[in-house]
Amino acid sequence: MVLIDDFTDGWYPGFQAEFGQAAWVVEPFRLFHRRDEQRFWFLDFHWSRGLTPMGLVWIEDGYAWGSQLAAERLPLPEGRGLAQRFAGTHVYAAAIEVTDESEIAERTRRVQARLPRFIDDFDNIWTTRRSEIERWWKYFSRIDLSALSLSELRTYLVRARRFLKRTGEIHFQLMYPLLLNYLNFYHSCIDMGIDPSRIGKYLQGYDTKIMETDRALWHLAEQARQAGLAHVFAAHDADNLRNALSKHGGRASAWCTEFDDVMQLYGHRAEGAFDIALASWLEDPTPALAMIKSFLKKGSGPDLVAARRQAETEREAALDATRSALTLQEQRVFDTGLASCQAANFPWWQDEHNYYIDLRAVLPMRWACLQIADRLSADLFDDTLFLFWPELMAVLDGVKQYDSFRGLVQLRRQYYEYWSGRRGEMPKFLGKLPQAIADPILLEVFGINEDFLHAMCASQTDIIKATKTMQGIPASQGVARGTARVLFTADELDRVRPGEVLVCESISPNWTPVFGKIAACVCDSGGMLSHAAIVGREYRIPTVTAAGVATVVVRDGDEIEVDGTTGVVRVYGCS
Repeated sequence: MVLIDDFTDGWYPGFQAEFGQAAWVVEPFRLFHRRDEQRFWFLDFHWSRGLTPMGLVWIEDGYAWGSQLAAERLPLPEGRGLAQRFAGTHVYAAAIEVTDESEIAERTRRVQARLPRFIDDFDNIWTTRRSEIERWWKYFSRIDLSALSLSELRTYLVRARRFLKRTGEIHFQLMYPLLLNYLNFYHSCIDMGIDPSRIGKYLQGYDTKIMETDRALWHLAEQARQAGLAHVFAAHDADNLRNALSKHGGRASAWCTEFDDVMQLYGHRAEGAFDIALASWLEDPTPALAMIKSFLKKGSGPDLVAARRQAETEREAALDATRSALTLQEQRVFDTGLASCQAANFPWWQDEHNYYIDLRAVLPMRWACLQIADRLSADLFDDTLFLFWPELMAVLDGVKQYDSFRGLVQLRRQYYEYWSGRRGEMPKFLGKLPQAIADPILLEVFGINEDFLHAMCASQTDIIKATKTMQGIPASQGVARGTARVLFTADELDRVRPGEVLVCESISPNWTPVFGKIAACVCDSGGMLSHAAIVGREYRIPTVTAAGVATVVVRDGDEIEVDGTTGVVRVYGCS
């Protein structure tokens, strides 16, 4: 058990319990209490910086409401969705368990009747939901916020919150059944004696919007090289590159025009999921320019088209090899399960929905908050992100003056920066380790399986530190050895050099392009269907997920070996 005493003494300065009172389905958002020590709370990798006060909106409307609503409507046999708490600015989550055997049996009967219909109609369901999201997006994108009054900005902000909540509903109402269907196939494969490390290959090799974005960035790097601009990128930091290129003129100006066109297509994405504190690439193109700068250091880029074709070839070869080892009856069972997973392909959807939902759903709220900050003459452009929703509504409704919050905003910004700096020392879990995990998201997205839980035991962590050997999920096959680069946020990606091994908590889609230059990847968290696992297979990079304590055991600069076939990671010390 890891005690939570350090995290039960309040939260952001000025926080009041009534601020966290949005509608909830099973369990509302709360701060940590001593009674929470009897549950298993895992550190969520999605927000390595932590969240600002306005970020609580996603936790309430998306994470809590969305997961709990989806789990109840499906329903999940043994879970009611996810609950959340904060330790400083950092998010911990726990499964809301169903423990009554008769209720589990009834929920199982209901989901067994509903799941086949969902799978059969998945294409139509996702197409319909994506069209709905796109209609919302077009509405928000076409409005000139600078032309709105404060009252109109309030209306826009409220609608943007409704949009965020709706995307949270869609997110979890598709994720849970897709994962359940995959797990049914997975367990069927295990029952037939199929090597579990093969199963991920059966669903790889399908193009997504995230991979499409990666190709666009690599193309821009190649265009810069051909235009003779590599020296400009080498001579300037990423945050000064745009100005330097603009002053360079000639081919640089033409390249900037092409870059802007790419940003119009793919730039409505932030550097993390559902984090209102993060700018989109259109607002701040520095991350995209930093990635292109790092690509130019590598020399020639990867042939992503060839890599996808190779992934397709490996997929078909794995399927042929598997079928050849099965009886005719087993082949029928295998092909039926495979067909359902291909019709409702979670690895494909995992990347696809990141583009349409996770990386941009919070942006309309951000746009409104920044515009409101400007109208209120806030001290910094994003000060309104350090207000809780009821506080900002009180200002917009004329109940309170913004000036009364200036000092509080400054204190909260200091609180945020302090806790953001403590990410590396945050416990990987709080409370009590469970015997097993039933929630599909915890199993397959976060990779909280038996090996992960074993690594979390204090005695086992000491053994890992002593032996310098970790066991995780073999997410993408192959063996590689190189210098470790330990990162906690995507802000540091420009530190990664070609041929190094990326070690991190886990990755979001904004980390994907770095896979074109690394030798391997190791993550604390993540299952076979996590983003790191999926991208590792597509790029054919050895990847181990759910190593548990990689960011604790591995030091920046260590030489490590990653075996993506067995899931073993060995640390050899400073290179």
